[in-house]
Amino acid sequence: MKSFSLRFLCMACVVVIFLLFPLNTTAISTSAKAFCLVNAETGEVLAAENPHRRLSMASTTKIMTALILAEQNTPEKEVTVTSEMVTVEGSSMGLLAGDSVSYYELLVGMLLPSGNDAANTAAISVAGSVPQFVELMNKRAEEIGMKNTNFVTPSGLDSDEHYSTAYDMAMLTRVALKNDVINDIVSKESISVTFGNPPYQRRLYNHNKLLGNYEYCIGVKTGFTKKSGRCLVSAAETDSKTVIAVTLGDPNDWKDHKLLLDYGLSQLVIEDVTSNMTIGTVPVVGGESDTISISTERYLATCTDVSKSNITSKVTVEPFVYAPVKAGQTVGRVDYYYKNELIHTTDIIALTSVDAEIVEKDFFEKLKDKLFCIIKSFI
Repeated sequence: MKSFSLRFLCMACVVVIFLLFPLNTTAISTSAKAFCLVNAETGEVLAAENPHRRLSMASTTKIMTALILAEQNTPEKEVTVTSEMVTVEGSSMGLLAGDSVSYYELLVGMLLPSGNDAANTAAISVAGSVPQFVELMNKRAEEIGMKNTNFVTPSGLDSDEHYSTAYDMAMLTRVALKNDVINDIVSKESISVTFGNPPYQRRLYNHNKLLGNYEYCIGVKTGFTKKSGRCLVSAAETDSKTVIAVTLGDPNDWKDHKLLLDYGLSQLVIEDVTSNMTIGTVPVVGGESDTISISTERYLATCTDVSKSNITSKVTVEPFVYAPVKAGQTVGRVDYYYKNELIHTTDIIALTSVDAEIVEKDFFEKLKDKLFCIIKSFI
């Protein structure tokens, strides 16, 4: 009885200690008002503090502006700059009314020197006006799943209704880094561009100091206003592992991001999660062989030891194929999901070739073959 009472007393003390001094569930701390660290591949949160707190995000806003501009898929398109486009305060890439500038150069201008003139020019060129472009920004944010974000400007100038969260900005950056043009630009310390009236070459420099003093850094975007304080979105990559860190209102962001990126990379592992296909062959209609063997590429996922169990796959294979079939021909796909989000797709291919039959079959024989293949696909 005394032993039971002693155990009960110890358990009660432990409960009281946890209530009075709760454990810090954040694996790492920063000077930021809010931060979020995620695995770029799956979106898994690796560490966070106040990740859903709505805060102004300054020029990190331009990640969304750049994404919409890049998704026009016309980097070579030329714009003639108007006075309306460059009537904006703050940082600049050096545009003047009458200048000729391409979409690609606008991307460089807003992502490296953080030109508000570049963001405004892009907005008016794409949508006709800043308010109409802002509608595109908020629509794209909804598509990405940025539930606590509202854009008011394409540049990130302060406004009471212009806000986001560390988590939402991390989700935006995951999408932006999948765009090859953006991915390339944000990884550069400087880029030579040609614009003006007449156009001439000049070099624009990146405000992101991590590119020069953190070896794994591949971007992404700085931001600062008096209201927002220092904001920073960064990404690091090594050994096929990529992490994204976001801090909002962080006076010590350079140091904090090095710690966050180091920690994030250390938490990730590469795991072979290749689907074990239950279908190893596909029926062939009109071929010298009735079936072909199929296979898919290995998928080495970046995840944590905990999250790998949340990666699932869905196999979709053609019920049959018509001869001739070439080795390497796509006959299906495997979709991989992290929770409910599609994160990767691999093709299912034919391993061998099958020539068409030389003997011509009549209509009923062909119909019989087709029905046979359909029935076989359900067995």
